Amino acid sequence: MKQKIVVVDHNGGNLASASKSVAYAAQKAGLEIDVIISGDPDDIMTADRLVLPGQGAFNHCAKAVQGPLLTALHAATEAGTPYLGICVGMQLMAARGLEHGETTGFGWIRGTVDIMSEVRAAGLRLPHMGWNDLEFEPDAHPLLRNIAPGEHGYFVHSYALQDYDPADVIASTTYGGKVPAIVARGNRCGTQFHVEKSQHVGIQFLINFLTWSPTNMAA
Repeated sequence: MKQKIVVVDHNGGNLASASKSVAYAAQKAGLEIDVIISGDPDDIMTADRLVLPGQGAFNHCAKAVQGPLLTALHAATEAGTPYLGICVGMQLMAARGLEHGETTGFGWIRGTVDIMSEVRAAGLRLPHMGWNDLEFEPDAHPLLRNIAPGEHGYFVHSYALQDYDPADVIASTTYGGKVPAIVARGNRCGTQFHVEKSQHVGIQFLINFLTWSPTNMAA
């Protein structure tokens, strides 16, 4: 049976490239899916899986995902629909963000999204932009299947998840300090790096997401 994958339209960037990457990953894995870009709450509620790309500032993206759309995202994922947030789409899973003022996030995981101050202290440039190693224990999570520790993701960000619960972080990278790269809690997951720009690693992660059967629902 075909899966309905909804790339959540919140008037942001990366929607087309994310949807094309999801479709390509499904093709490589031999999966039958329909990928649609939609901000319609009815589509959110009837999706088999949800993907929220994020590009830009935390507060801008959070304000764009409000009202019936936010209500539908909460309801669908609470009912068990797998969710993937990409870049700011991952950051929005946190309790709050401090980019351009304090903004409430989805509150699905603990933590605050704040400027990467350790990077500045180390004399490194912001934004953190380019290829970085993914650090994790082999076979630590089904979403990491067929990805080897030390393979690379493509990052573009100046803000990162801080004050987080270590149990939610299944992979990290190092840039002036430890930076969460992949988070997962229940049926909700997110990547700080751009899967749609991360070549083999990004496509393999999407395949893993499309075939993922979370054992724990959202709390």
